[in-house]
Amino acid sequence: MNALALLEPVQPGHLSLPLALSDVARDFALDAKAPSTRRAYRDAFADFTGWCRAHGLQAMPASPESVATYLASLAVAGLSVSTIGQRAAAIRYAHKLAGFDPPTSHEEVRATLSGIRRRLGAAPTHRKEPVIAKRLSAMLATCPDTLIGRRDRALLALGFAGAFRRSELVALEVSDLAKVDDGLRVTIRRSKTDQEGQGQEVAIPRGYRLRPVEAVQAWLTAAEISAGPVFRRVYLGGKIGDLPLTPHAVAVLVKDHARKAGLDPAEFSGHSLRSGFLTSAAESGASIFKMVEVSRHKSVDTLRGYVRRVDLFKEHAGAAFL
Repeated sequence: MNALALLEPVQPGHLSLPLALSDVARDFALDAKAPSTRRAYRDAFADFTGWCRAHGLQAMPASPESVATYLASLAVAGLSVSTIGQRAAAIRYAHKLAGFDPPTSHEEVRATLSGIRRRLGAAPTHRKEPVIAKRLSAMLATCPDTLIGRRDRALLALGFAGAFRRSELVALEVSDLAKVDDGLRVTIRRSKTDQEGQGQEVAIPRGYRLRPVEAVQAWLTAAEISAGPVFRRVYLGGKIGDLPLTPHAVAVLVKDHARKAGLDPAEFSGHSLRSGFLTSAAESGASIFKMVEVSRHKSVDTLRGYVRRVDLFKEHAGAAFL
């Protein structure tokens, strides 16, 4: 069995009916995971199958002993706890797609993972800096009145104002933007917290400082875009592309304008717009419930982290005697 093929979508074409329906059913099962997750699982499972081949072991179905030994070898090799956890998740997912009981459910594997977490711990990750409102204002000032400059200004301002994820931002189409008296109603067709595509709506106020609505309208007018992707590549000579920017392009754009604003680009990422809005909202005293209306988090626990970091020194328990 080609186990890796289980993680790839297929086209039924003119296959016989039972096989075609089986393949289509598997495609729907694959769609339960985001494309980026499927790619990560595919790469992770490829590593496992390579390890099994090198040791003369069967990868599908794999024995709990093989999986436990593989995960332990990763820990000895110095891989992080999060990476090891992802490899285990990939093995579990591939087995479930193939109709086998996941070996990761076996007590031997569970105990191995628990021991790895206990011994190695979760190494703290370096958190990228948020593009708070003050920083964004400085970054917007670096955008010239050219087509590229207007696009960048619109992307930065809208990305911040809607606390958008990179994938959500580049997926926006003109039809997703509804003009209202107070600004824009932006419909997000699919997102990390809405994999079933039920749709979510975010209100973007006109604003009087960063003015995100004005920036978006200026870009669409200058680029003569009336349908299709909102944010696109601008070629030399001012030609506007037909395809949307990639999520990676958003990160590059944020870093570029951070550098132009005198900031260290290494400290920022595409997520910095989203985290910047939430940090700014917490600093301004916005309630968690109003923040979640924009961020669309399923749980408020993440938002509590933003509020807590902002409030660490406010009314400190030792303020009266330290």
